[in-house]
This record gives sequence, structure tokens and C-alpha cells, in this order.
Amino acid sequence: MDIQVGQKAQRTMTVTQETVAAYAAITGDYNPLHFDMEFTSKTRFERLMAQGGITTGLLHALVAMDMPGPGTVFASQYWTFPKPVYIGDTIQAEATVTSIHRRLPMADLEFRLVNQDGDEVLTGEATIYQATPLT
Repeated sequence: MDIQVGQKAQRTMTVTQETVAAYAAITGDYNPLHFDMEFTSKTRFERLMAQGGITTGLLHALVAMDMPGPGTVFASQYWTFPKPVYIGDTIQAEATVTSIHRRLPMADLEFRLVNQDGDEVLTGEATIYQATPLT
């Protein structure tokens, strides 16, 4: 694995109504919190929010495309969502390598996602595995 403890990577995206609709079309998650303003306005969230899978999907892209990169998948993950991601939010994910396994192509990462106001919208950790082509 070509990464080091303490190494960081970031990835940013803006969540749109189209993002939410595309995610729902793929997964079937049509929760009214994502589509029905009248419903959502009567909850503590007050406005339309993104599915949690969009937020965690940004982490999947970061690991698979940025650090460590292609061929990397999650072996385990733990997330908390201190605040929702609302439609229109720009979120920035940051991953930090906390340890590297000696005998396997695996590492532990810590994650923090913030919105455009600097509010944490996800924190967590995961173990990743980097697949290598069989020869």
C-alpha cells in the first residue's frame, strides 16, 4: 500500500435535487424527508435533506479514486451523522490514515465531513482493503 500514517486526502461535492433524485432512482430511497417539503417542514429538519448514502458515497469515491485509489474497498466502517446534509449544501470530506496493517494491503482511516459553514455532518472510521491484480 503506497500510503503513510498521517496522510490526508479531500474530496468535495455540492448536493443538488438531481443528486438526491438519482440516488433514489438507484436505491429506492424515496423517504419524504428528501422529497416532500410539506412533510419535512413539520419535522426538526425543517427543509429537504440528502440521503445519508450520498454523504457516505463521497467517502467511497475518495477512497476508491484518491487515497489509496483504484482497487480499494471498505472492509468495515462506522459513521455518525451529527447534522443533516441539506439540498444545496457543499460538503467536504477529509480522510486521514491512522494505521497501516503490516501483512495485508489494509489500512485504517478516520473521516470528517463538513458543510460549507464548517459544521460536521459526518464523522467516522473505516478499515480499507486495496485489491491487487492476481498474477
